[in-house]
Amino acid sequence: MELRQLRYFVRTVELGSMGRAAADLGVVTSALSQQISRLEGELSARLLQRTTTGVIPTDAGLAFCRQAQLALRHVDEAARSAQHARLSGHVSIGLAPSTASVLALPLMAALRLRYPDIRIHLVESLSGNLAAMLNARQLDLAVLFETEGAKRLSVTPLLDESLFVIGSPGLAGMPRGKQVRLKAIGALPLIMPSGSHGLRAIVATAFAQAGCEPNIVAEIDGLAILMDAVRAGLAATIQPGAASSRLPADALKLVRVTDAGVRRRNLLASLSDDELSPAALAARVVLGDVVRSLVAESQWVGASLLKA
Repeated sequence: MELRQLRYFVRTVELGSMGRAAADLGVVTSALSQQISRLEGELSARLLQRTTTGVIPTDAGLAFCRQAQLALRHVDEAARSAQHARLSGHVSIGLAPSTASVLALPLMAALRLRYPDIRIHLVESLSGNLAAMLNARQLDLAVLFETEGAKRLSVTPLLDESLFVIGSPGLAGMPRGKQVRLKAIGALPLIMPSGSHGLRAIVATAFAQAGCEPNIVAEIDGLAILMDAVRAGLAATIQPGAASSRLPADALKLVRVTDAGVRRRNLLASLSDDELSPAALAARVVLGDVVRSLVAESQWVGASLLKA
């Protein structure tokens, strides 16, 4: 007697039709019927009776179905127990500061819900540092913005982020509409990360392509301090929408930059599957699921999913 036969028989009884059960189980009706016939042969008892509308269990079939349902529940519980036992352990995940501001808490909550025995270690650092830590096997997976430092890693496209001019609504020169081109903000005072930061390179290239120079009045390499300065009205900045996610919705104005190519690509990088523990493999799946959910629910401002 096979578990497959039990599942086929129980589903047929539940739906009252071999055809509907076969469609639900994703098999052809003849294969399902054959398995149930083998089951009846092994038990030396007729389990199903055909009617004008489908099938119904015989007395023997009804008694067997109740026990089969119980057996299947026990099997499923055993599988879940084995899975949970396997999916305990530790996983290290790296996130850049702006990514962490929107992803960290939902990811932790989802992992706690699905795999409560997995202990998570989150590291917040710049994308280049995270890639180096991955290569040094100090992290299991990370969300990166470039692949240069991740050549020995498994990399999957995750999402693209639009960039926004972010500033106090009362800041002089702050764009009034919902969209702007870089040529229109050449005089706007900006606070940006220093030249070693990947986002700074994206913005510098975009301004060069637009034929103008940014008016950078200060450089700050910490996202929290940078956004505090912007919120205080000292200057504006150009960042992905996630950079403002920890602030009240009305604290700052976000104006999307519409110049072509002014986007930041997010990549899910990890060690190879052979090197990842079951806990890390599960966490990688959960991270992808959480990202898709955040984008679908418009909780990641300016983000759009990428196909793997």
